[in-house]
Amino acid sequence: MKTVVPLANLAQACIGEALQVHSIQAPVHAPEWSGWLEEIGFLPGESVRVIARGQPGADPLVIRIGQSTFALRRAEAECVAVQRMDSQETLHA
Repeated sequence: MKTVVPLANLAQACIGEALQVHSIQAPVHAPEWSGWLEEIGFLPGESVRVIARGQPGADPLVIRIGQSTFALRRAEAECVAVQRMDSQETLHA
């Protein structure tokens, strides 16, 4: 059984956390980010995880989505609304 736990955005995710893209919300000053993020694979339902953060300041973030890996600036990652996926297998007798 899978439980979906909401999370505000990708920038807030912990490294290695199993997530799923919920939606893209581009800032008013950069509306083109929405289309750009969708073009590179940030689509609702896609599996995504943060695999590393830059130092200092945790910027940029190294993101794995599907079979691709990208570096996103923190501001771009904040545009990606995600849900945490907690898998809990139900034992069957």
